[in-house]
Formats: sequence, structure tokens, C-alpha cells
Amino acid sequence: MIMPLLQGLKITFLHMFKKPVTLQYPKERPVVVPNYRGLHALKVSHEQAKCVACYLCPTVCPAKCITVEAGEDAKHDKYAARYEIDLLRCIFCGYCVEACPVDALKMTQEFELANYKREDFVFVKERLLEKK
Repeated sequence: MIMPLLQGLKITFLHMFKKPVTLQYPKERPVVVPNYRGLHALKVSHEQAKCVACYLCPTVCPAKCITVEAGEDAKHDKYAARYEIDLLRCIFCGYCVEACPVDALKMTQEFELANYKREDFVFVKERLLEKK
């Protein structure tokens, strides 16, 4: 009757003196793995987004959270006049990144996405442009 109690106390005391597993969050930052799928970013080439508005990312998106509208510049090249992602619907699967034929979209390691207003979770093209 007393042996199982002592064995349980032994396990408890062994765990008490091990290294703590809890991070003191704002002071201690977690290590983010290299293939983490966080916030999206549009890559920039020649001072504008690389996106050619091919509509593959909204087509392949299972959550249907990506909206793209095409535009045409003076040289008749297609570009994304409007590009937005609703992060409240996004499931961070990464299919949009895999489907992009021009490698215009990537997922960053940014994980702190909390906010107070729903409107702040709709990321438009200007907010998604890659910061250098």
C-alpha cells in the first residue's frame, strides 16, 4: 500500500529538479524551426511584387481565403492589382506557396499574429510585400 505511494513521490521529485520546460514568453523567445509555416509574404523583384496573377493560389487553396484580381501594365504584362489573404480563414497548409509557378509567395517564420479587430486579419498586397 505504501510502496506505490513512494514510487509516485520518487517520480514527482525527480521531475521537480529537472530543467523547466516552460518559457518565460516575452523574455525568452521560442526557437522556430526553419520549415515553419507562418505569415505569408509576397516576394519583390525590381521594386514590385513578383506575382503575375495566374490565379493558381486561390484555385488550390482549400480554405478559399485568397483573393486575386489581375491588372495590366503599360508593357501589357499581367500583375496582381489586388491580392489579399484572410488569415482568419487560412489553415496555413502551404499549398499556395507550392502552386506558385513564379515563386512569388512564401511563408515566413512570423508567428505572433494576434490582434483585436477582425479587419486587421485581412492582409492586403501592401502588407504582404516582403520586407528587406
